[in-house]
Amino acid sequence: MDIGLLSVSMGVYSTRRIAEEAEKRGHYIELIDHTKCSVKLGSGKPKIYLREEDVTNEFDAIIPRIGSKVTKHGAAIVKEFEMNGVFCTAKSISITRARNKVRALQILARKGIPIPETLFSINPNNIESQIKILGGTPVIIKLQEGTHGSGVILAETKKSAKSIIDTLYKMDTSILIQKFIQESNGEDIRIFVVGNKIVASMKRISEAGEFRSNVHKGASTSVINPTPYERKIALKAVKYLDLGVAGVDLIRSSKGPLLIEVNASPGLKGIEKATGVNIAKEIIEYVEKNAFRRKK
Repeated sequence: MDIGLLSVSMGVYSTRRIAEEAEKRGHYIELIDHTKCSVKLGSGKPKIYLREEDVTNEFDAIIPRIGSKVTKHGAAIVKEFEMNGVFCTAKSISITRARNKVRALQILARKGIPIPETLFSINPNNIESQIKILGGTPVIIKLQEGTHGSGVILAETKKSAKSIIDTLYKMDTSILIQKFIQESNGEDIRIFVVGNKIVASMKRISEAGEFRSNVHKGASTSVINPTPYERKIALKAVKYLDLGVAGVDLIRSSKGPLLIEVNASPGLKGIEKATGVNIAKEIIEYVEKNAFRRKK
């Protein structure tokens, strides 16, 4: 097959691994820097250009690895490939839904997926009431489109929470506020889903003095076998957001597992090293089963 890998650089571990496995299995794979792509509309069929090269009909499948800073543009490029009949491991609408934490949690909560108590508002005049609704401090304050643990703040007192929330509101920054789950002890579970199956799972444990358990923040990792209920939550969340490849993050609370996020462009480095699973190969096999060769 001819596969387009939407990413900014082969220097990124996940991008490089996917390309390696595609080539091992005899496919042609090309890096497509989506930030260098343009879509031309009007006067004939729409076309996708990589700089000045027309790549509209060059690929049998697309694997999007869209960064958080260019979500809207990246999703628009994916959408144009979709509309041209190219198989994509993540649909454009699924990418934008998963990237917006509030939208994703709204969808999943309505479907009965357990999540931490969450509140979002744009009213700077009743911050104290917002904190009270969540049962008081400590609370977690998150940017709606943060990634790798960035834009996630722990406010341990009412005074600090009010100060942080007020500042972010005045900066016209979209946030959400969540109840802090003390008993999670700075640990979470990443479940990696490809298609409709779980291919790998790991526990992430935060460094001393750090509440965020992201690998990018120095968390340690170990293999874990999720409970049947945790597996069910992960598979249902990915299904409801209609993603082909996703990382589902859960924490364990006194009330049971809670979903905190679904990542549409999950990193491979931490989980491949922790589990020894060849996830890049799983992604390419998923493409092989679902994409069709296009007549050039």
